[in-house]
Amino acid sequence: MTAPRPHRDDVLIAFAGLLGGVLLWALGLYTQADRPLSGAWALVPLAVMSGAELLRRAAPMTALGIGTPIVLADRFTSGSVATVLMFTDVVYAAVLYGSPAAARRIPWSTALLTIGVTIGSFAWIRTPDALLTGVITGLVVFAPAATGALMRSHREDAVAARLRAGQTALLAEMDRVQAVTAERARMARELHDMVANHLSAIAIHSTAALCLDDPPTTRNALTVIRENSVEGLAEMRRLIGLLRDSGGGRTPVAAPTLAALDSLVEGARANGLDTVLDDDRPAGAGLPAPVELAAYRIVQESLTNALKHASPGRVTVRLSCAGDALAVSVRSPYGDRAGPRAPGSGSGLVGMRERVALLGGTFEAGASGTIWQVRARLPVREKESPV
Repeated sequence: MTAPRPHRDDVLIAFAGLLGGVLLWALGLYTQADRPLSGAWALVPLAVMSGAELLRRAAPMTALGIGTPIVLADRFTSGSVATVLMFTDVVYAAVLYGSPAAARRIPWSTALLTIGVTIGSFAWIRTPDALLTGVITGLVVFAPAATGALMRSHREDAVAARLRAGQTALLAEMDRVQAVTAERARMARELHDMVANHLSAIAIHSTAALCLDDPPTTRNALTVIRENSVEGLAEMRRLIGLLRDSGGGRTPVAAPTLAALDSLVEGARANGLDTVLDDDRPAGAGLPAPVELAAYRIVQESLTNALKHASPGRVTVRLSCAGDALAVSVRSPYGDRAGPRAPGSGSGLVGMRERVALLGGTFEAGASGTIWQVRARLPVREKESPV
């Protein structure tokens, strides 16, 4: 096991303490007189204490173990202020750099030692001068220990504050990433729901115009293509405007509501779908804006899927209020179909499911015999949490 390497600052402290002690000794400045070991004997504790100072940070408890008997031995020499000052620094370093257990134990031990020395001196000498011995003992052992405990507490608080700041920054970054991801998913749903219907109609009618050599049919198909192109371009401009002008002071374009279902159904009929709207909601029943937008997009995407994949037949859109929820149902013929098809990616069903999940509702889509049915239940208000 390699010996601990002294810190650079500790080397400077030890050298300064040794140099100062030698200078005081050369000038004949001692802390006490009439001791058994006088003269150059004061340099021995000084040298050993400066060696303990080299370990104040690398091995603080070892330094304290060396320094304690040395400062007691210094009492038998003429003494040096430098030796005592270096010992107080060793006590301070033992609390500051030692183990947590030592940092808790040393201040209490030095406090008890100070009290014990004060009481013992007063009981021995029985004069007020005995109190001075207790004060000096407190300044040499308890004061540096208490100062070290205070500095250690400040350092630990600073470390904890940095950790909390790092955790806060990490949580903020996680929230930002989640917010960006959620916003990208929302934009993807909006873009798909707004444009897919028009592009599907364009794909189907352009295929029909290319496959059928019939001028009236071709003209009708081109008319539908132009109408869907114009409407799709308008929808794209609306979405771009929302993205570009958010927070820019302009009034945002209103999101579609269930009041526009009639126009949506008429557009589906113009694209060749035999569509019927059955709205059983009470007259004047208001719904939250997120619910209306989700219901509108579900109907829109269901009609788009029917346009691309449904067999010939009637498509029924039904809305009704079921307790505290809005029920949306779209039924279309399911099976083989003749004529052109538009390719599908499945993202429409994913988007509808996500919209319903965000509102805490339920969503089902699938075939039952010759009928493909999309059913969604959208809560009108949030459930109250139990008290």
